[in-house]
Amino acid sequence: MKCEGWISAFADRSSRIRFIRPMAALAIVLTEACAVGPDYKAPQTVLPPEWHNKALIDVSLSQSKEASPALWWSSFDDSVLSSIMEKAIKTNKDIMGAEARLREARAKRDFAAGDRLPTVSAAASASRRRGSAETGIGKTTDFYNAGFDARWELDIFGARQRALEAAEASLQAGEEDLRDVMVTLTAEVGINYLEARSLQRRIAIASETLSALNQSYEIARWRKEAGLVTQLDEDQAIASYQQTKAQIPSLEAGLEQNLNRLAVLLGETPGSLHALMAKKMELPSPARGVAVGIPADLLRRRPDIRRAERNLAAATAQVGVATAALYPSFSLTGSLGLEALSTGGLFTANARTWALALSPALTLFDAGKNRANIDAAQARQEQALASYEGALLTALADVEDALSAYVREKRRLEALLAAEAATLSAYKLASDQYSAGLADFLAVLVAQRTLLTMQDQRAVSEVAVLTDLVRLYKALGGGWIRAEDKENS
Repeated sequence: MKCEGWISAFADRSSRIRFIRPMAALAIVLTEACAVGPDYKAPQTVLPPEWHNKALIDVSLSQSKEASPALWWSSFDDSVLSSIMEKAIKTNKDIMGAEARLREARAKRDFAAGDRLPTVSAAASASRRRGSAETGIGKTTDFYNAGFDARWELDIFGARQRALEAAEASLQAGEEDLRDVMVTLTAEVGINYLEARSLQRRIAIASETLSALNQSYEIARWRKEAGLVTQLDEDQAIASYQQTKAQIPSLEAGLEQNLNRLAVLLGETPGSLHALMAKKMELPSPARGVAVGIPADLLRRRPDIRRAERNLAAATAQVGVATAALYPSFSLTGSLGLEALSTGGLFTANARTWALALSPALTLFDAGKNRANIDAAQARQEQALASYEGALLTALADVEDALSAYVREKRRLEALLAAEAATLSAYKLASDQYSAGLADFLAVLVAQRTLLTMQDQRAVSEVAVLTDLVRLYKALGGGWIRAEDKENS
């Protein structure tokens, strides 16, 4: 509150200026105008000085030149991903909705700004009237007038100032909401793209395994025809082949669904990306680490935290709007124009008219409605503060979870790569021994199935590392800097 002294003395001063000319009183009021309600102060946030998983950062993320999480997909060095991301930001329907909400908030801010200024209107009229002969004035009279009317709701206690503060904060919250939608969108596009590439790779692995199983079947069939083995080996080869073949349709269905989701994220109809994604490509490999920073950086990076803080500022200003209703309101009205009984006299000096009035108003009884409105505004302010604090805690947990998942999945991938190498060696040895008649066919099939499983798990883990990295970027608030923001970033 900016004017406690002025308000406490209001009753005493009103008696002293009772006989002061209206314009002098207006000058005093305007020069001492103030805004009631609490002045907004950003909450003092206490965050941990470092991440709980700091040891993981030192080991896994600081060995290379670190990349800013802003436009994180550029570090993947994948032209298709970059083009898809650029298109999604332009055509995604959620982005369009957020942009429309932002335009609405900007219009409301402009309305609140205009509401503090006078309203001026122009009017003109021409009339002819004949009076009643019974009254003795039974003659015809012409009347002409033209002029300007103005009305100004004086913002003595800051209701409109607080409303403008609330609208400005809401506009800024809308900007952060758009950025938050971008963070979510870019993460979803990245994850779906990477999973699509992974499914393509898994389908290729299954197809390559089918070729190997077909060769094993031909060997088993030849050895059976030569009387070296029984029908069992051939049947086992057929069963293993068909079992592997049965996995491919489910992988293809998953790829189809994934591409359709990606198309929707780009604001396109399902099936529109199949041609673009038809060319098989390996999973991208980011060349740089991540600038994880410290927990305090989230206040700057995460749009959802910034949005919650701006919502708190707007709610605080609304308390002032509600509080101002307890105090008198003042409106200043005036007019300037011309009046005459003929068109010829309308534009003479004697036709000029003017009026000026100051109108105070004060609610004396409202059954406690204004007080209840203040209580409601204060409760909304408390809700906004709780939402802000909750957003902070959620952000911290998001980063800790994403960091842990990313680093530990990388360790899992290292183990799977070692296991795959050993499995491949075992498969080659079993095949050689079977061809030499030193091992039965079941050993070959088991080795083949184990190798397929390990290759598939490795492919799943490879994409999990990348999608966990994308989730880490998202948790850090990456993916929202637009072209117009780059100069200020």
